[in-house]
Amino acid sequence: MSYVSLTFPLFTAASVLAYYLFPLKKLRWTVLLAASYVFYFFTGLGFGYLMLVTTLTTWLGALWMDRMGAAAEAEVEAHKSEWSREERKAVRNEAKKKKRRVLTAILVLNFGVLAFLKYYNLFAEHLCLWGFSAPTLRLLLPLGISFYTFQAMGYLIDVYRGKYPAERNPGKTALFVSFFPQIVQGPIGDYAQLSPQLFEARPFDYDRARRGLQLAAWGYFKKLVIADRAVIVIGAVTSAYADYDGSAILMAAVLYALQIYADFSGGIDISRGIAQILGIELAENFRRPYFSRSISEYWRRWHISLGAWMRNYVFYSLTTSKAFLRMGRSIRSAKPEPSPARLHTAKVFPTALASLIVFLLVGIWHGANLKYVGFGLWNGGIIMLSVLLAPEYEKLRSALRIRAESRLFILFQMVRTFFIVLVGYYFDIAPSFGGAVDMMRRSVTDLHFKAGTEQILSCGVSPKQMGALAFGAAVMLAVSAAQERRPEESLRLRLEKRPALSWLLLFLCIACTMVFGVYGPGYDSGAFVYMQF
Repeated sequence: MSYVSLTFPLFTAASVLAYYLFPLKKLRWTVLLAASYVFYFFTGLGFGYLMLVTTLTTWLGALWMDRMGAAAEAEVEAHKSEWSREERKAVRNEAKKKKRRVLTAILVLNFGVLAFLKYYNLFAEHLCLWGFSAPTLRLLLPLGISFYTFQAMGYLIDVYRGKYPAERNPGKTALFVSFFPQIVQGPIGDYAQLSPQLFEARPFDYDRARRGLQLAAWGYFKKLVIADRAVIVIGAVTSAYADYDGSAILMAAVLYALQIYADFSGGIDISRGIAQILGIELAENFRRPYFSRSISEYWRRWHISLGAWMRNYVFYSLTTSKAFLRMGRSIRSAKPEPSPARLHTAKVFPTALASLIVFLLVGIWHGANLKYVGFGLWNGGIIMLSVLLAPEYEKLRSALRIRAESRLFILFQMVRTFFIVLVGYYFDIAPSFGGAVDMMRRSVTDLHFKAGTEQILSCGVSPKQMGALAFGAAVMLAVSAAQERRPEESLRLRLEKRPALSWLLLFLCIACTMVFGVYGPGYDSGAFVYMQF
């Protein structure tokens, strides 16, 4: 049941009707739970049992840790008058150790399943290269396994940290893990933000439903008009890049930048739009990243929920660890007397190294191939260098008398950031790490734009189809630019003041998707980029 199949809109409409017509308001969340499991078992290639394992271990683990903490507090309270401060602290520390063991076991189990399914065959192949014998297995990656695993484990870590009590109802835990609009490619939900919306009955709101419909329609426009047309060219060039001119490879990389932007943001818009119709506001996950002025800002705008998860559960854990704190102190205290440059390095190096590690993990998360290690090291390395060299960069800008808020300088920063991102995309589209390096080399040493353009137009997309692609890209860019000028208020909220225009634009969006979109008999939808993560 793909997002772009005819079945999915019918399934969604039936789910919305069942939700709002269900007579017992306190139990409306059960309709969402049933819909989520129907969707997953029809779409998840029979891997629903893995999601059940994650749900069950999350629910039981959270309850277990909660009860350990409560039992320790009850014991401390019972002996409050007779125990010393050290004795009370010892009881609490012992309970925390037990909770940490439970947390560690469940994290290892769930992330172990994810790692096995994603990386076992790569590991087996490398063992064979080193002279050892290991069979390869026919492993399929379940739909959205990274998203529901990260979401469930984030909740579990928060319960361990005492951020909120464990959910007692296993059905509600199951709904939080499996909510169907976000299972395909996120966003990764935060329990405190998402759970009240899932479990409380929401009355139907006409304006909110219209905004959700507009957002979903806009997502389909980006997916069917832009992303699924561009992917035809990208696949043709990257699958046999040695047969193409360097300029054709460069054009394919730029098209990939367009395709992944439209694909990912389109999928998120569909997810958030459907949730909005159901009265649920999913977290923002995409905020016009190609308008970023630095690579750090780009990653704060791209896949926002993944960045927040990595920041909350990996980055902060690293930077506050004893090893990283000791690292900063050792750099600062080394002889001779510290210079301003060394003081700056002592201050920022631990956080810069933590950023590099996080991006290495993000790269590995993208796929079981060494090219993704290159992707992570490229992005993490650029961020690390930008943090370490920030004072020198500011000195150079000041020496050149460039105003930070100059429009020309801002445009330069955006273009520079885009090209840094574009280099990283080569690791995405290439067949291997070596292939990515070779494609980059050819993109700057073998440029013949006329021949490259002819090759691009011979990849199965006619000039008229390329015109439709250009039209869709221009519309998307214009909308993004308009939103970037007034980021504090969405275009849909502005259109609410003019409902007639709002409905007209909705029908135009649907009409353009039907006229210019890629669909119909013989159409094989390109899977959403993050669907199998």
